[in-house]
Amino acid sequence: MTRRPADSPDDRLWALAHAERAALAEDLAHLTPEQWRHGTLCGEWDVEEVVAHLTAAASVGQWRWLRSMLGARFRPDVHNRRRLDEHRGRTPAETLDRFRAVVTSTTAPSSHTPAYLGEVVVHAQDVRRPLGVTRTPDVDALTPVAEFFARRDFTVNSRTHSAGLGLRADDGPFRAGEGPLVTGSTLALVMSMAGRAAYLDELDGPGGPTLRHRVTGG
Repeated sequence: MTRRPADSPDDRLWALAHAERAALAEDLAHLTPEQWRHGTLCGEWDVEEVVAHLTAAASVGQWRWLRSMLGARFRPDVHNRRRLDEHRGRTPAETLDRFRAVVTSTTAPSSHTPAYLGEVVVHAQDVRRPLGVTRTPDVDALTPVAEFFARRDFTVNSRTHSAGLGLRADDGPFRAGEGPLVTGSTLALVMSMAGRAAYLDELDGPGGPTLRHRVTGG
């Protein structure tokens, strides 16, 4: 078996993912029962469902993911719903306990570690923003996610959204692409590439209308 060197890029990315999970768990600890039922930026899922989804994402390795997708006839929505239901507790407190149990997990269906860091970053903001929780992930965690999102579509259509645009963060080193410029915070760029329209107003530049059209569909 080949071992990766200590403090490899993957190790650093997982450490960032663990820190983002821990920060989210801290924010969730103070929610009221009504807040657990609050809507999020993640479609029809409420807060508890997003948290259960994150627990599932940190619990399903490659072969289990493949079996689940086969069982769902390669319909991601069906797969996600089944795994979410599996990892949701009988109460929000139990759901949170299950999430805390996977904070330091490095389980993932593939080796695309920046994508799994991105899943934590994006879904945490999916929860925080509607609840009015103002915690911004560290730029060190956001930058590798932004770079990955600009390179390819994976769990979100981020490359499709940003293709042909010049993306420039005004609070960190992220730079990607050539074309009409879109500028803003690294977080706003990440969330907009992930299709979260709520962050589009935080961006500037001549490429903004194109990005808005792609994200919102018109």
